[in-house]
Amino acid sequence: MFGSPLSARLERSSRILVAGAGGGSDVYAGLPLAFSLQEAGKEVHLANLSFSHLDALDLDAWLCEDVAEIHPDTEARDWYFPEGCLSRWLAAHGRPSTVYAFPKIGVRPLRAAYAKLAEHLGLDAVVLVDGGTDILMRGDEAGLGTPADDMTSLAAVHALDVPEKAVVCLGFGVDAYHGVNHVQVLENLAALERDGAYLGAFSVSRSTKAGALYLDAVAHAQGSTWTASRTPCSCARSSPSSRRSATR
Repeated sequence: MFGSPLSARLERSSRILVAGAGGGSDVYAGLPLAFSLQEAGKEVHLANLSFSHLDALDLDAWLCEDVAEIHPDTEARDWYFPEGCLSRWLAAHGRPSTVYAFPKIGVRPLRAAYAKLAEHLGLDAVVLVDGGTDILMRGDEAGLGTPADDMTSLAAVHALDVPEKAVVCLGFGVDAYHGVNHVQVLENLAALERDGAYLGAFSVSRSTKAGALYLDAVAHAQGSTWTASRTPCSCARSSPSSRRSATR
């Protein structure tokens, strides 16, 4: 990612939140970027719009209203808990292991939750990450994928009072499963380029440290899925391909 318009955009940022936009395992799609930013000396935090039943968490797991603070020992009463699984993987690799989680709520309460977290962490940048590309849909395409949660996050973060905000996608092509026509994705990216809002594209190679760690995290998550009936942790259901694009 270094030398890309995205890295130039985040160069002056020191405390960055990388947040899964569409819920589920989207936070995993942000790991290569998060690792690269950490290698560059940035303070990076992870968050995710959660599909888990966060309302069943203990009261001490809540940082504030609609913001849960997930640690390796946080107990969930839900077999699908990517945030907890990722937190345990991070701790096992000696990395900061807190993963913040937002419940599935509307734009206004999610915006308020992001604002509280931004104030708590002193953020100067928020990067929304989509595992796929349906966050780039405008609504008039032949197939939209599953963009509702992405759009909720997009609208919430757009209004945040932080210096830098960006959107990053990992996994060009994976949304074909949901009916997205990727010719139209490219058309939307071209429109962003014309508007000066496109921040480039780059590949994440398994030969890089960030790529290798990402693949290890996904493998750990997939392995946890197999034991979902016997453990409190189950995570990423699929691994997007290593193609990334970014917009502001």
